[in-house]
Amino acid sequence: MTATTSTAKSEFPWWLAAAAVLALAAALAIAASDLYAEVFATVAKGIGITVFVTVVGFALASALGLGIALMALSGSQWLRQIARFYVEIIRGVPILVLLFWIAFAGAPAFVAAWNGLTAPLQSAGWIGELLVRDISLLWRAIMALTIGYSAFISEVFRAGILSVEKGQIEAAKALGLTRVQRFRLIVFPQAIRTILPPLGNDFVAMVKDSSLVSVLGVADITQIGKVYAAGSFRFFETYSIVAYIYLILTVGLSLALRALEKRLRRQHEQ
Repeated sequence: MTATTSTAKSEFPWWLAAAAVLALAAALAIAASDLYAEVFATVAKGIGITVFVTVVGFALASALGLGIALMALSGSQWLRQIARFYVEIIRGVPILVLLFWIAFAGAPAFVAAWNGLTAPLQSAGWIGELLVRDISLLWRAIMALTIGYSAFISEVFRAGILSVEKGQIEAAKALGLTRVQRFRLIVFPQAIRTILPPLGNDFVAMVKDSSLVSVLGVADITQIGKVYAAGSFRFFETYSIVAYIYLILTVGLSLALRALEKRLRRQHEQ
């Protein structure tokens, strides 16, 4: 076992070297070719939207997922059942279907409910009527990703919290710490080491799934590439560049998260 562990630690990452060579070769090809350079410059305009959708969607999904996880671990049976219902239903719906539902059914339903609740305020002239078009497709897409990923992230948080030894929680109770203090000072700092790897995987997965927002016409990397390819008929060049950009983003994020995970592990061992 020791020999196997030592070999794994000292093993040279040939896959990473090969990926770096391919990335460098692709970068040189883009720089040397006017066509590839034009495609890259065009498609790269969508990187900002892709990053925005991913970061905002993941932050909201993490906050919602943590809330659902705490409900699932609550002493109230009703809260536990509501959390389980939410997780099982949302995880059973494909992200693309959820995206369409939120964009074209959920948003109009929300607008109708909002206008119904605020009808007296609207009659008094305090606020204006909310229209469906007031909710941009970008935010509808972000809400769909938030809801879809929150179900998966809640299970990550729940498993991480349950991994903390109960003895430490009991000791914190004996010291007189409140529930919030126990979670902030005892539970979460230890659970984060268990939570971080799968949470990082979900973040990388959301980078890729953010491409689904292109079906709503949101101008991310995929949508801009699709429009450019349809107009120029340069499908091979365009989608090769699209894939290249996504690979740079996802592999780079994976390496950064792996380095952070190793750093946390070393700090824990010290």
